[in-house]
Amino acid sequence: MEEKYIVSARKYRPSTFSSVVGQKALTATLRNAIATDRLAHAYLFCGSRGVGKTSCARIFAKSINCANPTPEGDPCNECPSCRAFNENRSLNIIELDAASNNGVEDIRSLTDQVQIPPTEGKYRVFIIDEVHMLSSAAFNAFLKTLEEPPSYVIFILATTEKHKIIPTILSRCQIYDFARITVGDITDHLAYVAESEGIKAERPALGVIARKADGAMRDALSIFDQVAASSRGDITYRSAIEALNVLDERYYSRLFDAFRAGDVPAALLVYKEVRDRGFDSLFFVNGLASYLRDLMVARDPKTINLLDTDDETRAAMAAQGALLDPEFFYSAMSLCNEADLAYRTASSKTFLVELLLIRLCQLTGPSPISDGSGEGRALKKIEPASPSAPQSSQISQPSQSSQPSQSSQPSQSSHPSQPPLGARGVSRAKEQPSPQALNPKPSTLNPSSPRRSPLSHTPSMRAALADRKPEASSSDAPSEAPKVNRQPFTDDDLLSLWARYAAERPTQHLLANTMRQSPPARQSPASELFTITVENQGQVELLNAELPELLRLIRSELRNDYVEFRLNVSDKALAPTAWNDRDLLAHMVETHPQTADFIRALKLSL
Repeated sequence: MEEKYIVSARKYRPSTFSSVVGQKALTATLRNAIATDRLAHAYLFCGSRGVGKTSCARIFAKSINCANPTPEGDPCNECPSCRAFNENRSLNIIELDAASNNGVEDIRSLTDQVQIPPTEGKYRVFIIDEVHMLSSAAFNAFLKTLEEPPSYVIFILATTEKHKIIPTILSRCQIYDFARITVGDITDHLAYVAESEGIKAERPALGVIARKADGAMRDALSIFDQVAASSRGDITYRSAIEALNVLDERYYSRLFDAFRAGDVPAALLVYKEVRDRGFDSLFFVNGLASYLRDLMVARDPKTINLLDTDDETRAAMAAQGALLDPEFFYSAMSLCNEADLAYRTASSKTFLVELLLIRLCQLTGPSPISDGSGEGRALKKIEPASPSAPQSSQISQPSQSSQPSQSSQPSQSSHPSQPPLGARGVSRAKEQPSPQALNPKPSTLNPSSPRRSPLSHTPSMRAALADRKPEASSSDAPSEAPKVNRQPFTDDDLLSLWARYAAERPTQHLLANTMRQSPPARQSPASELFTITVENQGQVELLNAELPELLRLIRSELRNDYVEFRLNVSDKALAPTAWNDRDLLAHMVETHPQTADFIRALKLSL
């Protein structure tokens, strides 16, 4: 008669302490307790699913009643007590499922059974699985029996959620925490099972199964049976990832190469392949974040043990992770986390992921763009131009043949020169020509003309900018490069303009408060670079939008085209008094006008 098929999770369930996988320290403690006859009256086995809690409880119960235990402390599986247990007819070992027997009456029935002494052997062992499912009344009814059971009774409680058990139960038990089984241990055990079953299995394929099991041996054996059935007993890496619908890590490796090279098209094409294979974009983003995290911990010998895999994979990932600086991984993981949080509310999921890939490529590409968070990879520092050769931000460039020599004067073109915008976290795409570029009249650029004090400028700053309209040069006059201003100024001059710019925007509460709290500070006494230190990313983005117009005004009023701002995010925590209730309410009304209707309808007030 053909033997009936038994799933691997049952067929290879441990029957001795030696066969328990991944719990060496815990099983050694239980063996020593049995060998020295120092047995407690109640044990609590805690841990995630499939790590061996119930199996160890059964082995422990069988071992303390075994007539001929082995020198290692394992049951012999041959004495009458062991055979009775293996054949499911032992009266000394009682298992109770608390998930379906969680009432007071069930506990009373249990306490009645406690009064019956063992018919053979020394102990009666009660194994209560999923004990956290007991009701509060059942727990209270169980307390007295658990604290003072008869000398021949031992309770073994098992749970996956220790935090749900009341403290009075915990205080009466010896608590054993079962660890998640490592990928290496699961892979080794799966290799043993495959060899025992006569199944061909590639070790990388077993590694995929082990990672999919997430630390649970029972899950790993179930997945192993599934893959073995789909591959007809020949488990390859390709058959494993197809059967389990797992995204091949080689896609992530190709993406990493694209990030290193700053190759946006290559990254987008890899993502298209992933979508064409039917994988969910959120699954892809989470997998990419996990892969980048693994590379980060693998690149440092101090943290490589955090990578739960075999030594060969650790070495390969360490070599790959060492190709980029840690700052890249910090910024990349932060971007992946932001994409994960925004995914559920994004109207276009594909666009969100493609934007993520573009930003990851820009972290190392030739033109990295900061997101303004202050946490990512900073823009490369741009040195201010020298007075004799200021850098130009030109819209159009005449041919070189029409330009005169540049040996002793600024370059001549159809548009004036301008020093670079030096604000950290500001996209270079936002750079605007200086006010001098908007008004090329020599009379307004003459540095010898008297300069107005910033405090004497009473019209609004926006109106002042609007008044500066370019005038067309005479068509028959030769084009001349405008002069570049670099007049000296004091910190008070600049701070006065800064304060008035904020004061003239009373309805923009966020901007006004940010500017009041974060005045610019000169980098050094002779420098025209000012640092603006803000508290958070929202303030960075707010100032990013205003800096082009603010810079045009300040450079014009101070007659210095080399004034630059750089944004920094403070490491200190946000001050608790940065916003009062009225400012916060005003901002809410400004951002969402319907809030005002809501407040009026409900007659709310501060």
